Amino acid sequence: MATVLQLQPLTAADFKGKVDPDWCPGCGDFGVLSSLQKVLAEMNILPHNVVTISGIGCSSNLPGFIDTYGMHTLHGRALAVATGVKMANHKLNVVVTGGDGDGFGIGGNHFIHTIRRNVDLLYVAMDNQIYGLTTGQTSPTSRKGMKTKSMPYGNVEEPINPITLALAAGATFVARGFSAEPKHLANLIKQGLEHKGFSFIDVFSPCVTYNHDNTYAWFRERIKKLEDDVSYDSSDWHEAMKRGLLWGDEIPIGKFFQRTDLPSLHEAEPLLDQGEPLAHRELRIAPEIVRNFITELM
Repeated sequence: MATVLQLQPLTAADFKGKVDPDWCPGCGDFGVLSSLQKVLAEMNILPHNVVTISGIGCSSNLPGFIDTYGMHTLHGRALAVATGVKMANHKLNVVVTGGDGDGFGIGGNHFIHTIRRNVDLLYVAMDNQIYGLTTGQTSPTSRKGMKTKSMPYGNVEEPINPITLALAAGATFVARGFSAEPKHLANLIKQGLEHKGFSFIDVFSPCVTYNHDNTYAWFRERIKKLEDDVSYDSSDWHEAMKRGLLWGDEIPIGKFFQRTDLPSLHEAEPLLDQGEPLAHRELRIAPEIVRNFITELM
């Protein structure tokens, strides 16, 4: 996905947005933003070659805090918009950021179909197992029995497992990170950007204000890095599924699965494969027709 440029080295500061993050002090999303900025700088990808797209939620404010092209779209629609951006200019590095509510709730349908199309983008889901922006309701990944504002007597629904869902839908790169493990997370982001196809990273990003169940301490006691198991083979889909189902005293993080033999959507499209991006091609439509079309839309 990424185009590495041999220019004067960039720094994370080159990707600092004009607006400072307004997340609660201690929010896990700070770690995700920092890791993404550092990786883009290390890979020497110029800001104008990146577009960061999000939906709605605390984590979805991220495009405003990073100096790249960005779009803050509708709730749950970030992946649909990102697909359009990638197809219009497949040379851009497309990064989608959002939360568990935005991505697996209202955006669940787009999640599945963007995966099966193998759109060449990186999707980083900041999973805090709660609706934070709307002040603490049950989300698709909230554990069963968890007490929230919307379910004060305990959540009665089984949570979604983003890892196994992504694997079942056919994702070609599936990983999980923890915002309090910045070096490990940065390495996963780098691999995701380098992967040609749909890259999904589910990041445990604790909400310190509204989720007092899944805290930093709770995760630290349980997470185990897949990379520490030298026998683990990330090309084995069945083993990835097996590890993805683990949840309890041991919760794996790291790269669960990767395959590189499937073409991405723009590579499978004859009009785009090996060709210039649509955005760079001559329009070949009379200017007055374009103006009338835009006027009609507006």
